[in-house]
Amino acid sequence: MKLPRKADFEKALLNQYIKAVKLSRKAGHKVSFRVAVDPRAGAQTISIVEEDPLISESAFPVEEAGEPDDELQAALTAARERGRRRVAEILGEDDMLNADAFSDLLGVSRVTVNAKRQNGQVLGLDGAKRGFRFPAWQLDQDGRPYAALPKLHEILGGAWAVYRFLVSPHGALDGRTGLDSLKRGQDSEVIAAAVGIARGDFR
Repeated sequence: MKLPRKADFEKALLNQYIKAVKLSRKAGHKVSFRVAVDPRAGAQTISIVEEDPLISESAFPVEEAGEPDDELQAALTAARERGRRRVAEILGEDDMLNADAFSDLLGVSRVTVNAKRQNGQVLGLDGAKRGFRFPAWQLDQDGRPYAALPKLHEILGGAWAVYRFLVSPHGALDGRTGLDSLKRGQDSEVIAAAVGIARGDFR
């Protein structure tokens, strides 16, 4: 039996997980995804299953899912470890400031910075060991946080999603990153591109 390449399977699994999270937030109820394996070919299909909130979970007997097999468990563990290492690398970059340094840069108190982070006015990235880090590049030429940040938080649903959007190139922005487009004053184009990504366009 020929198994799919581990990297391909991990990528497909992560993509479906992201889609399930977005669908769950939009629908307001549970969403799950299942992996179906063809016993003859070994082919695997990953599909999202939207659960009806009006149907009780106890209405029908549900077979308990067993523990992931050793290969899948190892793949998931390795993926999580790569993610942790990448987060540590990002938060360790020179332009990632702690709350005290960022509050000094803004000329406000640390309490104000944390309040702005909580309402999406500034971008603060959480790291388990480092605490929150604030990219210095989120300030415009006047030293103020980009005005589009609250809307981006609202659309994309989280600080790390906003970070990825800002540092990645997008076809909808003519190949520029979200940050480069904000620097050009293209707020409306940036918001439209974020809406497209949240909708699942992934261009």
